[in-house]
Amino acid sequence: MTEPSRATPDPGTDVAIYVHWPYCAGICPYCDFNVVRDRGRAEEQAALVEAILSDLRAQAAMLGARRLASIFFGGGTPSLMAPEAVARIVEEARRLFAPSGPIEVTLEANPTDAEAGRFAALAQAGVNRLSMGVQALDDASLRFLGRNHSAGEAIRAVETARRAFPRLSIDLIYARPDQTVEGWRAELTQALALGFEHVSPYQLTVEPETAFGRALRRGALIPPDEDQAAALYEATQEVLSAAGFEAYEVSNHARGTAARSAHNLHVWRGGDYLGLGPGAHGRLTLEGARTATVAHRRIGDYVAGVVTGAPWAEQATMDAAEAAEERALLGLRTVEGVPLANLAPLGLRAGGGALESLIADGFLRIEGERLVATQRGRPVLDGVLKALLT
Repeated sequence: MTEPSRATPDPGTDVAIYVHWPYCAGICPYCDFNVVRDRGRAEEQAALVEAILSDLRAQAAMLGARRLASIFFGGGTPSLMAPEAVARIVEEARRLFAPSGPIEVTLEANPTDAEAGRFAALAQAGVNRLSMGVQALDDASLRFLGRNHSAGEAIRAVETARRAFPRLSIDLIYARPDQTVEGWRAELTQALALGFEHVSPYQLTVEPETAFGRALRRGALIPPDEDQAAALYEATQEVLSAAGFEAYEVSNHARGTAARSAHNLHVWRGGDYLGLGPGAHGRLTLEGARTATVAHRRIGDYVAGVVTGAPWAEQATMDAAEAAEERALLGLRTVEGVPLANLAPLGLRAGGGALESLIADGFLRIEGERLVATQRGRPVLDGVLKALLT
């Protein structure tokens, strides 16, 4: 498990950057992210790149001198971005926030965009970690998930990505209707042969305002019951652990400490990060206070807002309790947990109340000066957090 608190890095004043690219070739039925179809939008996309760069410069001027921790291009499908646009953003981020050493630059990709020349151009642009949305390795499941690639295409895409980037992660979705434990074990085993260093297996979550949400209301979609979902979760942990992957976060497994996502760890540890692009969320320390930002969701509104110096639809200063609660919600998802000192604004201390009960019941434990979730607590973490924080 995690080492003592002194071994867990403090993000300090370093700042990470999240760039949201909202365009997708198609909208998946489970997706509730801020996305639009990538059709006939060349002028809009060019304007959005300029707006992201302007927003980056404006936020850098507001923050002052900081070191760059990481960059993450998410979406949407940022592998649809022109590599030249990616390069401009990476170069400007490095110019404005000088990193102290090598940094992780992650870009999310779909298997359909896996062309060797394109990947080489993205690597040349500064991307050194690719996160590939494989999602499944059988064609029937991929059709159900609305993906526009086949299992064979996904396998070839991973092979292409391994040659182009030094670090590679893939996403998989499980707890699909009618999925069996045996079938999922076989699919995971097949995936492991592809040679990636990081995997994010996500349980299928049906959000109300998605195509799957509407199908669920009609009775046309029947997800696994709680017992089956739990069995699939346990199978995930067993197969990945046996292959040398540590579950360093509830839905993230890495083969070795160096393979963990530096960007996500920075966020989970409570570090500052800029949110750039339509609907992007940020967390910044402004005038000594933790500040939550949300950019305008509509592309046109975001671009116009950047021009007028108002890219954010929402900006809220968090009080000490709100900041501590968010830190607990994020930190307890990881094997590092959260410093006990960070819980003081919530009135939580070892030796009494809900915290002591959750420790006594085996859901949480104290390691050094940190509170961490146990193996028993992690599968039911939502309930543990609710009991702890309400």
